[in-house]
Amino acid sequence: MKSRNTILLLLLYVVLLSFQSEKKTYLQLGMVAPIDKDSVVFAAGFKIFGESVGRMTSPALSEEKFKENLELIKKAKGKLYMCNVMFPAQVKIAGPDVVENDVLAYAEVLFARAEQAKVSVIVLGSGKARSIPDGYDLQKAKAGFVSLCRKLALVAGKHHVKIALENLQSQETNFITTVKTAAEIVRAVNHPSFGLNADIFHMRREQESPQQIVDAADVLIHCEIAEHEARTLPGIKGDDFKPYLTALKQAKYKGPIFIESGINYTPDQIAESFKFLTKQVEAVYTD
Repeated sequence: MKSRNTILLLLLYVVLLSFQSEKKTYLQLGMVAPIDKDSVVFAAGFKIFGESVGRMTSPALSEEKFKENLELIKKAKGKLYMCNVMFPAQVKIAGPDVVENDVLAYAEVLFARAEQAKVSVIVLGSGKARSIPDGYDLQKAKAGFVSLCRKLALVAGKHHVKIALENLQSQETNFITTVKTAAEIVRAVNHPSFGLNADIFHMRREQESPQQIVDAADVLIHCEIAEHEARTLPGIKGDDFKPYLTALKQAKYKGPIFIESGINYTPDQIAESFKFLTKQVEAVYTD
């Protein structure tokens, strides 16, 4: 009998340990950082990370360099989930100077490489590439952009990659500077491989309400964040993101939140940022 009770207690102990180790994760956190900082980012708690198209999957990279990148990606501790800065400044994607065939040819190579690298999302920010000339007809720009993005979405879908259109602040571009406008573009494109990236840093810079996240719930696939004043890591200044995190909860958002705030931080600062943002997410989702 004593032996049986001992076994039952051991089983109960194992179950409790298992429960504690499987602490609920409400939203997965990622960080945009160079791949050579992968081990630091991973050790801090981020199991997914983001890089740039230019460094990882750009058509401008030689085949040899791209193969080297594939090896780095395979050896990385974390998963390369997304790449940003989809287009360089010289590849115009909005306004009168778009050369559609060139854009689509670029995209074909980009998405083929993203597929090989097993990248899930390519963020379409590219503020300079999408800026339009002063005085250019805004409705004409939107119509042309929607038409191009439908074709880009087809290419992305063929390679099992999703495009996430990012709202940018007006300091970076004069075209699509709010989540509300970006969501309208995404709905007009109307393709499963084309969704919305709600960048909370840019939202706050443009004084855009958290409610816009709720209103865009139907197209939201990605989210990015940084502190307001100097685009620092969450926790450096102590910004309260809970109103925007609450909006994500109300929108029933299930994707990741990526910190995009530069790279000049110590391992301790990165680890503290993970804890800080995790604490705010948990405060919202357990309320």
